[in-house]
Amino acid sequence: MDIRRVVDGQRERRAFRVRKRVRGTTERPRLCVYRSLQNFGCQVIDDSTGRTIVSVTSRDKDLRSEVGYGGNCEAAKKLGKILAERAIKAGVKQVAMDRGSCKYHGRVAAFADAAREAGLEF
Repeated sequence: MDIRRVVDGQRERRAFRVRKRVRGTTERPRLCVYRSLQNFGCQVIDDSTGRTIVSVTSRDKDLRSEVGYGGNCEAAKKLGKILAERAIKAGVKQVAMDRGSCKYHGRVAAFADAAREAGLEF
């Protein structure tokens, strides 16, 4: 048995467990977090219309010089602040956190704390 297939299955189950409870509405969209070894990204999604309202990633060309390496907590903090500013500018003040298959720990927690400090309500 291939170990990657087992790990991917576990990851899919964890993500499904979280997403079956978290739905994004127009009043309270879903804040979806993506984390890889070298990058970090997030989106604010309205599930009722299927539309992405705001997105930020460490791979964005205009943010790459500001964020630098996207695989650490410092980059996650910067992205949390930037996402909160863009979301508030777009008229979103409250979101539902969707951590996907990631633990609420490390980069994900640093991102969420920075977004809260910048004015976003979870």
